[in-house]
Order: sequence, then structure tokens, then C-alpha cells
Amino acid sequence: MSSSRTGRPPVQRAARRPVVPRPPRENPLRTLVIRGRRAWDRPLTAYYVVLGGSLLITVLGLVMVYSASQITALQMSLPGSYFFRKQLLAAVIGAVLLLVASRMPVKLHRALAYPILAGAVFLMALVQVPGIGVAVNGNQNWLALGGSFQLQPSEFGKLALVLWGADLLARKQDKRLLTQWKHMLVPLVPAAFMLLGLIMLGGDMGTAIILTAILFGLLWLAGAPTRLFAGVLAVAALLGAILIRTSENRMARLACLGATEPQTGPVDCWQAVHGIYALASGGIFGSGLGASLEKWGELPEAHTDFIFAVTGEELGLAGTLSVLALFAALGYAGIRVAGRTEDPFVRYAAGGVTTWITAQAVINIGAVLGLLPIAGVPLPLFSYGGSALLPTMFAIGLLIAFAREDPAERMALAMRQPRFGRKRIRGSQRPRRWNTMRRRAPGARSSGER
Repeated sequence: MSSSRTGRPPVQRAARRPVVPRPPRENPLRTLVIRGRRAWDRPLTAYYVVLGGSLLITVLGLVMVYSASQITALQMSLPGSYFFRKQLLAAVIGAVLLLVASRMPVKLHRALAYPILAGAVFLMALVQVPGIGVAVNGNQNWLALGGSFQLQPSEFGKLALVLWGADLLARKQDKRLLTQWKHMLVPLVPAAFMLLGLIMLGGDMGTAIILTAILFGLLWLAGAPTRLFAGVLAVAALLGAILIRTSENRMARLACLGATEPQTGPVDCWQAVHGIYALASGGIFGSGLGASLEKWGELPEAHTDFIFAVTGEELGLAGTLSVLALFAALGYAGIRVAGRTEDPFVRYAAGGVTTWITAQAVINIGAVLGLLPIAGVPLPLFSYGGSALLPTMFAIGLLIAFAREDPAERMALAMRQPRFGRKRIRGSQRPRRWNTMRRRAPGARSSGER
């Protein structure tokens, strides 16, 4: 054995360990996106988004109605909480309607389509009877119920068109009649034009635009050919242009687009400009809840059509973006419910409700931002008005009921175990975990036809 020069035995060095390459660091943004997609693909996501989003919008709307309506109530020699109490009562009744609609089977919803349509047509015709109908802001679309309560039947006409149109198209699809253009248009388009005519007799073009959007949404979901869709759209645009051109009030609203001063020549753009002032003065986090200045007689309809402007002034950009995010989530959840069902009635009805709520929100917010003419439509679930809140909450109950009808969501709801009051399942009998809803059940139960 060899030795070193110092006489000591040589030191044996340990063998070097092989270098193991480090795993690449994960991008936190990509990880967040992947987790978000997995969470969104869970069976109960649409169910919770529709329920939670609508309730959040309603509760925030109650808060803003109380804040925005106090000055208006005091100017009318009424208690400061007058409009809030009426809206709270409507919200309680609407919550009951939402619960009832969410628990009703799809067959019962289809059975109610014709009675709701007949009732809406009768009430909308009753509005035009002298001495019964009531005119508000130049539009005769209201019925007096006694005391300070009034009803706007045209708001229920939206729900009637959604249910009746969905039932009609579903029955025709079952009989394979939608390949013929006459079956796709008749009697859906004539019935929709009848509702539009009753609404326009009272001069409410804003509600007529929402009804037209629902009609086009149903035709698009039914797979209307491009020529047919474009033809109906051209006729509706021509009629709309004639109605706008023949009305000085509507022409004045159109002339206020992009206005920056309250007075621009002969047209008074006071409301549109002060809505922009309210949004501009809010900043990022707003002036504080209840601290709006525009609601002190400067901004008309602060608690109804222009409540989004007061929200921007008091809660700032953060508050308005939160409202937009809630409406976007609600709309996307509605699209998901409509797109992942095998039942044609559920697809048409869910698509019609989603079109109704999103189109009305876009028109209202676009008018407040100065991007669209002021149409006089409330912000769904948010603005003051019981006549608009009740059918909208019933429509949200429809979406919840349709979400519960999905086979994956039905199974996930059935497998949920309560925390208290029942023993958990022992052993390997555990609820099945659903990672995606993209698979459709081949044997989905149809809702049947009337």
C-alpha cells in the first residue's frame, strides 16, 4: 500500500453525488389559471354562481337604493327610508318567488308558459284603457294597485316571452320542424311583435328593445339561418329608426351621446352629463357610502335608471367594477347552464333569461357611461322598482332550477353530506369527486312536452 511523503496513509475522498437538476419553478399566474379552471369545472359551480351572484347584486342594490333615494324621498315630503322599505318588501317577495321557481320541476315551468303569456297580454292591454292605466314620465305603462303601489305589466312580458318562446321552440324541435323557416318564425315573431306593439302604445321604447333582444336570443339559439336572422334584424332596425325619427324626445336622447355640457344647443342633456360627473368624481374608492353630491337634486332618477352613477360616485371605480364582475359572472354562468344541457326547453329558456339580464344591464350601464342613448330601463336586481325586481328574481330561480337539472349537479347535490345530524359514511364508500362537467350524459331525461 502506497503512502504519502509524510508517512500518513492517503485520505480516501468520498465519491461525488450525481447532480440532480432542480425542477423548474412553476409560474404562479399559470398555476392560478389552472386552479381557476378546475374550480369552474366543478359540477356545482354554475349553481353557486347564479345563486350567490344574484343575491350579492340584490343586497348591494338595496344598500345603494337606500343611499340614493333618501334625498328624493325628503324632497317629496316622505320619510327618508320610504323607497328602501318598498324595495325591501319587493326583495322579500322576490326571494320567495326565486325559491319557488328553483324548486319547481321543468314540466311545471312549461305548463305555466301559456297562462303567464295570457296574463301579461291582458294586463298590458288593460294599461291602455282610460282611467285604469297610469302614465309615468310620459309613458303609459303602469297600473295603479291602490295606495302608492303600481305595477308595470311590460316587465312580466319579458318573462312570458322567455317561457312561451322556449316551450314553443322546444316542441317544434322535438317534431323536427325548425328546419323550415316558417315554423321558426311563426307564431314566435308575430307574438313578439304583438307584445312590442302593446308596449309601444305606451311609448316605452326601452322595454321594447329588451324584448327585441330576447327574441333575437331565442332565434339565435334555435339555429336561425344567417339570411333569416339578418332579415328579422333589418326589419326591427327599420322600425326602430322610424320610431326614433318620429319622436322629439328620442331624438334628443340620441343627440346627447358624448355630451360634456348640460346644455348643448336646443337639447337639454342634464341627466346624461351629470351621470358622467358622478362617475368622474368618485375616483378609485369613491367619496364614501351616502356622501354623493349629485343625488342632492342634480341627478334625476338617481335611485332608478342612474343608480350606477351614484354607485360610482360613492364606491368609486372599485365598486363599479365589482358590480360589472358580478353581472359578468352571472351571465357566464347562465351561458354554461344553457350550453351543458340536453333538454331543448332548458337551453332556450336559460339562454333567453341570460340574454334578458345581460342586455338590460349593458343598455343601462352604457347609458350611464354616455356610450348609449338613455333608454329608461333599470339595472336588473339593482335599481329601485318592484315591478322589475319580481320577474327578474323569478327568472333567476329558473336558472337555479335548470342548473339543478343537470345530471352531474343533481348527483353532486345528492352526495353532499350534512356536517351535523347524520353520520358520515365509513370505509371506502365516499362521494365521487367530479373534476369536470364537459361530459354530457347521453341519457339525460327530457322535460317532456305539453
